[in-house]
Amino acid sequence: MAQPRATLRVGIDVGGTFTDIVAVDAATRELLARIKVPTTHHAAAGVAAGIIAGMDRLLACPDIEAADVAFIAHSTTQATNALLEGDLAHVGVLGLLDGLAWFSKRQMRFGAVPLESGTAFAPQFAFARAAAMRAAVDSLIAGGVEAIAASESFGVDRPGAESQAVAYARSRGIAATSGHDVSTAYGLRSRTRTAALNAAILPKMIRTARVTGQAVELAAIRAPLMVMRSDGGVMDTKEIERRPILTLLSGPAAGIAGALLYQRLSDGIFVEIGGTSSDCSAISGGRAQMHAARVGGHRTMLRTLDVRTLGIGGGSMLRVSDRAIVDVGPRSAHIAGCEYACFISRDVLEGARFERLAPAPGDRADHAAFIARDGRRIALTATCAANALGVVPPGAFARGETESALRAFELLARQLGSDPRELARSVLAVAAAKLRVAIDRLIADYALDPAYLSIVGGGGGAGALVPAVAELMQLPFCIARDAEVIAPIGVALALVRDSVERTIVAPSPQDIARIRREAADRVVAAGAAPERVEVEVEIDAQRNRVRATASGATALVESAALSVCSENERRAAAAASMRCDPSELEVVELTPSLRAYQRRMQQRKAMGRTCEVREVRVMDDRGAIRLAVRNPVVLPTTSSDLASQVRNAIERATTFGDVGRAFPALYVLRANRIAAFEGLTSAEQAAALATEECDGCAPDERIALLLVAREA
Repeated sequence: MAQPRATLRVGIDVGGTFTDIVAVDAATRELLARIKVPTTHHAAAGVAAGIIAGMDRLLACPDIEAADVAFIAHSTTQATNALLEGDLAHVGVLGLLDGLAWFSKRQMRFGAVPLESGTAFAPQFAFARAAAMRAAVDSLIAGGVEAIAASESFGVDRPGAESQAVAYARSRGIAATSGHDVSTAYGLRSRTRTAALNAAILPKMIRTARVTGQAVELAAIRAPLMVMRSDGGVMDTKEIERRPILTLLSGPAAGIAGALLYQRLSDGIFVEIGGTSSDCSAISGGRAQMHAARVGGHRTMLRTLDVRTLGIGGGSMLRVSDRAIVDVGPRSAHIAGCEYACFISRDVLEGARFERLAPAPGDRADHAAFIARDGRRIALTATCAANALGVVPPGAFARGETESALRAFELLARQLGSDPRELARSVLAVAAAKLRVAIDRLIADYALDPAYLSIVGGGGGAGALVPAVAELMQLPFCIARDAEVIAPIGVALALVRDSVERTIVAPSPQDIARIRREAADRVVAAGAAPERVEVEVEIDAQRNRVRATASGATALVESAALSVCSENERRAAAAASMRCDPSELEVVELTPSLRAYQRRMQQRKAMGRTCEVREVRVMDDRGAIRLAVRNPVVLPTTSSDLASQVRNAIERATTFGDVGRAFPALYVLRANRIAAFEGLTSAEQAAALATEECDGCAPDERIALLLVAREA
C-alpha cells in the first residue's frame, strides 16, 4: 500500500506575462510540480482567472491532491501595477480633528503624488470632529469617492475614532482603511499619505482576493490562502481588505524568499532576471536588506525589501544605428510581438529580411528584428547574444539554439558591417554594465564584504546575463536551482510575518515586551503555529523607535514530518557559505536543533599586524543557515540561570567609545528558535526580553546566548 504523501506547500507567482504555480514537498523541499499559464490582466475576474486556471491544472496532476495542500500563497503585481499605471480608485481622505485642529489639518493635507504613468494621485479631503464624522463620510461618498482613508493625530495610540469611521464607511458599501491600519509609527503626514495610497488600491485588490479565495475553497483546499508581503513574508488574504499596500513589492519579494529559503543564500547579491526587467537585492548574514518605500518621491510608512529594478532582461531587444548597437532594452521581445532568435529553428531565419521596429507607440524605430518568410517577427535579444557565444550554462532555462542565435547575429552583422561574435559580446557588455551599476550601489550602501559575496541568479533570464555580470565584476556566481520558478517556490516556502513599530522615548523593558507580544500575537492570529514563532526586536535609540518583527510557519505545515539533514550536508552548506573547505570548520553545539559552524582566520590589520576573525553560521537540523555573524561570544546556559547570565554577558560585551556605550546585539537560541534583539540600551532591558522569550521553559532546558559587539 502506498504511504500517505507528505504535506504540500503551493506557491503562485503572478508575473507580468505568466502566472507560475508550484507544489513543494514541505518535508524535503522537493519540487513536485510546476504549472505555467498566461496572466489574465484583462479578464473579468482579473489576474484571479489565471490563478484559477493554473490551480485546475495543478490539481489535475496525478500526484497532487487538494487534501494534501497544507499551505497556499500567491504573490501579486496588482498593487505595483496600479501605482505605476495610475489605475487607482478615487479616494476621500477623512481627517478626524482633535484639540489642535489647525495643526492636524496642515499635517494631514498633502499635495498630489506624481506617478510613473505621468498622472498624479490627488485625493479629495474632508475634515471633521468625531461628532460630525458620519456627515463627513456621507459628503465624501456623495462627491463620488470609491474608497476612504481615515486619519487622526495619535491614531496609533487611540485608534477608536479611525476604526469607527472605517466601520461606518464600510456599512455604506465603500472600501475603507485607516492610518493605524497601515502603520503603528508616528508621522501624521506620511501615515495619512500611506493610508490614502492604500485606499486607492483597495477596491480592485479586494475583488481579486475574494475571487481567488473562493476558488481555493471550491477546490477543497483546507489551508487558508495567503498573499506575499513586501518584506518577504506572507499574510492572510483577509488582510488585503485592510492593508493591500503591504503587497507593493510582492513579486520581487517572492524571488528573494526563494533565494533565502530554497537556495539558502546567506551572503550575496540576488539578481532575478525576467524577460523585461531585472531585480537586484542584497542578502547579508542570512537577511535581505530593507528600507522605507517611496511613491512618487514621497516617503511612505511602508517597510519593504530594498530591490533595485532595472529595465534590462533576457528578452531585451537590441537598438541599432546604421553601423553599431547603441543600446539594449528597455523594450523586450514580447512587447514587440517577436519570438527570440535563439528559440527557433535556424531554417526559419533563411530568407528573412532585416527591419527596424518600434515595439510600442511612441518608441523609436531602431529595434533590430527580422521578418521571416512566413511572416513571423523575430527579435535579437540579450539571451540570443549569450546563446550565440555559447556562454549559457548547461541546463539553464535560457539555453537555446546556438546555431540559430549565431545565424541571427551573422545576418545583423551584414547590415552593420561588423563581426557577429563582436556584436554579441557588445550586447552582453552593455547589459552587464547596467546590472553592475545597481550591484555596485548595493555593495556600497550596505558595506558588503566582497570576500564573501557571490551573485546568485534567478528567473528565466538568469543563465543569459548573470555569467556576464559576474565575469565583469570578477565575482563567483551560480544559477539557483529551478531558477525559472524561484519566485513561486519562494512564495511556497515563505513564513507568516508581521511587524509592529512604535515611537517611544526611553522604552522600558515592559514597553518592548508589550510590542514584542503584539507582533507575535498578530502572526499567530494569521495562522502561524505559536510554538514556532520567532521575534526580532530592533531598538533605535536615536529615533526613539522600537520595531518587533514576528514570523512563523503555519500550524498545518508544522504538523508535517520534516526531513533532517546529515552532518555532512550541514557542514558542506556552511562551508559553501564561508567559501572554505568543510574540514576547516569547528562545530559548536548550541541547542538540540541548532548548531554553529565556525571558521577561524587571520585578518591583516594596519602596520602589518594580524588578528583572529571567527566567521560563524548557525544552522538548523534541516540544513538552513539561520544566522551568520562574525566574532560572537557564545554562552551555553539554562532557563534557570538565564537572567543573570544575560546581565553579565551584556556588560562584558559592551564597548565604549567617543559616543558612549554600545551594547551588543543579543541572540537567544532555544530548541529551533532564534530571538534577535538589536539596539539594546541596558543590561536589564536585555535580561527582561530574554526571560520573556524563554518563559515556560523547563529550568534545565539548554539555551545558548550569542552576543555580537558593535563599535561605539
